[in-house]
Amino acid sequence: MEQIKISEFKATCLAVLARVQQTGKPVLVTRFGKPVAQVVPPSRPALESWLGAMRGRGAIVGDLIEPVSAPEEWEAFQSGPGASDQ
Repeated sequence: MEQIKISEFKATCLAVLARVQQTGKPVLVTRFGKPVAQVVPPSRPALESWLGAMRGRGAIVGDLIEPVSAPEEWEAFQSGPGASDQ
């Protein structure tokens, strides 16, 4: 792990932060040779499971059992077996 004196960190803070972001490697900030802080890249957010991802976003509208239209309007009943073509 890279170590940097606190005075150097203060002078080059933005560059150190950019380097940590690009490389993903932490930097230890020291004062009189003793660790004061550690600059680490942010942790990546945990991936949510796709199962249940849409929970609570849908709504049931109408009756789930009944057909959308009357059976007389269905094309299958109009030209099915035994139906006359004339």
